Amino acid sequence: MEVVTRMVAERPVVIFSRTTCCMSHTIKTLISGFGANPMVYELDELQDGKQVERELQQMGCKPSVPAVFIGQQLIGGPNQIMTLQVKNQLVPLLIRAGAIWI
Repeated sequence: MEVVTRMVAERPVVIFSRTTCCMSHTIKTLISGFGANPMVYELDELQDGKQVERELQQMGCKPSVPAVFIGQQLIGGPNQIMTLQVKNQLVPLLIRAGAIWI
């Protein structure tokens, strides 16, 4: 899990994705729509993408993408992100992580 830990330490919001995943696109669009600028790692374009995917699965991400980290904490996949959005908890989480300022 060292690789993923290093990768998520870089920015307030990190999304692991695949270029062909429609749910990944939806989550990236939602978070970017609030003004956040997430670091997006497309696993199918990374040289060590398979290793990163294995680490995400070991962390409990099933399916492995999209996987969203906010404030270096694993939030989860699309179900968790949409639940936070419906409960009006996503924006406050992004603000606390320093990803957006409102």
